[in-house]
Formats: sequence, C-alpha cells, structure tokens
Amino acid sequence: MKNIYIKVFFFALIMVVAGCELEEIDNPNAPTVESFDEGASQADIQLLAAGIEAVIRNDLEFHYDTMSILAREYYDLSGVDPRYTGELLKGPLDNNGFLTTRAFAAWYKVVKGANVLLNAVENSEAGFSDADKNGYYGYANTMKAYALLMVLNRQYENGIRLDVADPDNLGPIVGYSEALTGIRAVLDEGFVNLANSGDAFDYDLSAGFDNFDTPSSFAQFNRAIAVRVALYQGNLAEVRTLLNGSFFDLNGDLNLGVAHVFGLTGNDIPNAQFHVPNQSGQEFMIHDSWVADSEAGDTRVDEKSILFETGTVMFDNLSADYQIAVYDSNVDPVFMIRNEELILIYAEAQVDNDPAMAVAAINRIRNEAGLSDYDGPTDATSLIEEILNQRRYSLLAEGHRLVDLRRLGRLNETYVPLDRDGDNILDSFPTPFNEGL
Repeated sequence: MKNIYIKVFFFALIMVVAGCELEEIDNPNAPTVESFDEGASQADIQLLAAGIEAVIRNDLEFHYDTMSILAREYYDLSGVDPRYTGELLKGPLDNNGFLTTRAFAAWYKVVKGANVLLNAVENSEAGFSDADKNGYYGYANTMKAYALLMVLNRQYENGIRLDVADPDNLGPIVGYSEALTGIRAVLDEGFVNLANSGDAFDYDLSAGFDNFDTPSSFAQFNRAIAVRVALYQGNLAEVRTLLNGSFFDLNGDLNLGVAHVFGLTGNDIPNAQFHVPNQSGQEFMIHDSWVADSEAGDTRVDEKSILFETGTVMFDNLSADYQIAVYDSNVDPVFMIRNEELILIYAEAQVDNDPAMAVAAINRIRNEAGLSDYDGPTDATSLIEEILNQRRYSLLAEGHRLVDLRRLGRLNETYVPLDRDGDNILDSFPTPFNEGL
C-alpha cells in the first residue's frame, strides 16, 4: 500500500494561526511559502499535493469527538479534561478555547495548503501540460471544498470564511446557506478541472484513494461530496442527479470510498480515534441509549462497542457501560465518505420521489447489519425516521448525527438525552475569538 509522502517541513509550512495567516518560518534548511510562489519545481508541486493529504489528518479527533459529544453519541469519561463533560454538554462554548479553535484551525490548514498548491501550479516553471495543471487544480479544489464543508458543519449558522487566499485581505464570514452555495461552486470548479485532466495525475495519491486515484475516478469522489452538500441544501432532486456521477452503488461494498490513512513509521501519525479496549484513560463511552435502542441482532452494536470489563464507568455524574470501538487499531483508516453513507442519502432522496426505492435502500443497509427487511409504515415521516435511525447506527462517530438532527428539525430532547440538570443542547460552535475581529 502506498504511503503519504510526508515531509516534516510541510507541517511547518502550512501552520495556520488565528485569522488563517501563516507564521514566518526561519529555517534555512526548509522552503518558505514564498519559494513556491514563483518557479516551483515538479518535485515541489508533488510534495505540496501529498502534503495536503498529510495535513488533513491532523487533529481529526478534535473534530469528531466534539461533534459526537454534542450529539450525545458518546462521552469522554476518562476525566483527562473536565471540559469534555462540562463545557461541551452545558455550554456556553468558549470562543477562545481549544474545543472551539483546534478543529477550526486544522480544517483551515487544509484550505491554506490547497490555496498554496493552486498558486504554485499556476506559477510553476515545471512545464506542466494543461491536463496536468487541471489535475492539480481539480485535486486542490476538491480537498479545499471538503475542508470548508467540515468546518461549516461545526459552525452552522455562525458561518465561515470562504475566501482566505490573501491573509491580509480575508473575505467576509458568510452564513450557512451562502457557504453551502460557495462550497458547491468550488466543487464544481474542481469537477470541471478534473474533466479537463488527462488519464492520470502527475503525482501519486495515498492508499486512502485506492480506486479513486485517476482524474476520472477522483471526480466520483468530488461528486460524492457534492451529493452531501445538496442534501444539506435540501435539494433532493439534485442529490439524485449527482449520485449518478458519484461512486454510489446500491449493491456495492458499503466501505468503498475515500479515507485518511495512518501509519506508525517515520513521520507518519496514528489514528487517534482508536481507543485501547478496557484500558484506564481510554474511557470514551457510547451513550447507553445507543445500545438500548438498537434492534436485536444488529451486528453494528457488537462491531462498534465493547462492554467495559471493569463495569460501569462513572465520571462527573455521568455513566456508561460500553466503550466505543469503531476502529480496531491505531492504523485503521478514517473514511471521508463511503458508499454506506451514499446509500442512506439515496434512500432519503427517494422518500418523496419513489418510496419503494427508499425502502430497497433501507433494506440494503438493514440486511447488511443482520436485520430483516423494514416492515413499518411508508409515509414520508416514518421513512425519514427509519433512515435517521439507520444513519445513527451505520455512521456512529463519523460526525453526522449533529448535522442530521439539525437539518431534520430533531435537535431536541427526544433525540439528544440530557442526563443531568444543567445540561443543554448546543447546535454549533462559536466563531473563534480572533476570527470575529
């Protein structure tokens, strides 16, 4: 399997501080941002492209943990930092604290890396063909759009900056709907770039892009992210159209998709969302309702949870019995998007268009989890409830639950249990302090 070509200096190069600015780098043995602005070599460009894949994995746990805890998918009962059971569950969220700023900065590092790559390719003296340039542009725009969508999922109505190309002249913070429109535009630009690329990229993608490592197959990943954007926009007709250009396959492998990959050698990093089973200090515990509400025989319960062998874990007046076990090792991949999600999106997009196909897609997911066919009502409300339930179990800890409850008007105590007096339901993260200046 191919590894990401990680170089230490890239991590320094793309370090982003508040306001999406780059720090000055005083290192005579490493290149600066300015050195890529004019005359970058082919090797420089390839390094920048690979570096985006390296940087996009940084601090993933801060995104997924905080998003999941807000939705009460699981708790951090390790006691390492009481803010995980205090601030995240009660509010208000500190706009200058790491729970707000860490993931925000991480996603904008990716955006900055993509912008650096776009500029470097444009001004390179490597003699790239137009097809090769478009390959880089399509890759950069797709990764940029993905990162912007992930940070928008956190910020919601607080909005994000779409334009951060010039740190001295940042674009405005725009609201949720405008941001979705802007992200879709970046994806569409990338899709056009990919359509005008050759048969192969000028650089090697990591093993996380196996099956999607040519411009034409990478374009399917681009369209899959566009499907997610259209879903969030509530444009289900557009969802159905875009699915045709993605890697959606109703009968295909549920885990077909694009992923972050990890390693334990050299300058690589492990998957920090893996938790050692039954180990003290690793008490990331699934909310008891996730197990209690499951259907008998659902194989996803045993696949994604472990009964903590020392008994009920208690901390800060919260308790849980099952440790989260979505990942089996610290080198397991973390999916950016996969076919299982696309099948569930397809089901949702067919509820009002073709309920029979919605049920067929639901059954594809249920049967894969060892469950019998859906036999409930087929009115729109009932089907959406069933799809939401399947998303709860299929996409546990993948950052979707909070977004789903928000967009479907279900972010309330029926779906988000409040286990203590004083706990509250929070729908988003605040704009970091420096960003609001």
